[in-house]
Amino acid sequence: MLLNDLIQRQQTRWKASFLVVSILMVATCILSLSIGEMWILPWSPDGALEQQLLTQLRMPRLIAALAIGASLAASGAVLQVLLGNPLAEPGVLGISGGASLALVILLFALPFVPTPLLTMLAAMLGALIFTLILVGLSRRRKVSTARLLLIGVALGILSGSVVTWAFYFSDDLNLRQLMYWLMGSVGGVSWQQLSVLLFVVPVLVWLCLQGKKLDLLMLGETQAKQLGLDVAALRWRFILIVSLLVGASVALGGVIGFVGLVIPHLLRMSLGAENRYLLPLSALCGGLLLALADTLSRVILPSAELPVGVVTTTIGAPIFVWMLLRSHID
Repeated sequence: MLLNDLIQRQQTRWKASFLVVSILMVATCILSLSIGEMWILPWSPDGALEQQLLTQLRMPRLIAALAIGASLAASGAVLQVLLGNPLAEPGVLGISGGASLALVILLFALPFVPTPLLTMLAAMLGALIFTLILVGLSRRRKVSTARLLLIGVALGILSGSVVTWAFYFSDDLNLRQLMYWLMGSVGGVSWQQLSVLLFVVPVLVWLCLQGKKLDLLMLGETQAKQLGLDVAALRWRFILIVSLLVGASVALGGVIGFVGLVIPHLLRMSLGAENRYLLPLSALCGGLLLALADTLSRVILPSAELPVGVVTTTIGAPIFVWMLLRSHID
């Protein structure tokens, strides 16, 4: 009886959290569409200029922020289970850096501007290679959590240095301007670029429905197999999905760190580790956080715009240090 009451209370907390986050999401979307150099009411834009600002600039930017935040937060939640690492995250582990490295190589190799689909595929390939390296190390060599984090950070630094060298020696002004984008920015995202969401949204929805399988995976590989789970196939599926989501996120908004770390980790601490609730709530909270961060990046300075990656790093880095100090990892 006590166990049933406890389960019901826990489910009530999850449902209440979904409701609160959904309300905050609606309010944030309205704020993001309204605020800027020109205040616009989203439901009744006054004039052609306001309508163009709303539909061609602010709306694609908001959709990109929501999709990227949701993708990174859900990917971080899955990586924390796959690697058995509570501090795993695409940015911290260098996976986002691998995606950006592959994308820059593509830009230098092609004599023309690649399509959104091609950029997503290149970024996905880079993310996949780095994910395979980390998963392989965590499984075959039994690398400790602390060492795996250091390896991921080193991979991220390596990819970042290669990208910096490439831009430094480039004479192409457009490539130099991409350095700002690689700091993390959804400014200037167009509807054409958002076409990658035709692939991302179904994949993200599928991932959010895999919570029960992740719960079984958390019991251990042996027990999961005994319960009928094809662990090897499922792990490969998750690796490919995470690579696609991270690659698409980097292709859309550059390297945006700490969203995939802070959101699922804090939700686990405050609400519990049931992935069937954690995954969709992480996606919602990730989209909410990035939409808020992007809104702040547009208004925090009166005459300039900060890269949204700077805002998320400013928020996430102190929390990451706090997590390291309070966790007991070897």
